[in-house]
Amino acid sequence: QVQLVESGGGSVQAGGSLRLSCVASGYRYSRYCMAWFRQTPGNEREEVASIDGDGATIYADSVKGRFTISKSNDRDTLYLQMSSLKPEARGTYLCAFSHPSCAVGAGQGLYPYWGQGPQVLVSS
Repeated sequence: QVQLVESGGGSVQAGGSLRLSCVASGYRYSRYCMAWFRQTPGNEREEVASIDGDGATIYADSVKGRFTISKSNDRDTLYLQMSSLKPEARGTYLCAFSHPSCAVGAGQGLYPYWGQGPQVLVSS
């Protein structure tokens, strides 16, 4: 059973930066996909960025050039560095895990494992 535990988040002014972390455990796959989703009340989860076991990344158009997804060398920790934050970035950020690979446009249905998600608040 894959377990995901996030940390980070918080409140920041527009233009500021935050870093989210997600520690993954309980998996033995060499091929996998990890991603960050953003959720706001009443809306579907929106995929922000994903990274596969080889380090290939996919970003939502709205965050390209401002957000960076990465993983630790031991593959157990996923990061999302968010810069130049805009008020519309507020929400709950969920870490997700799937295998064997990422898929462009697949959405939340690709991921069977989810974390609880830290809150991100961006004030204007």
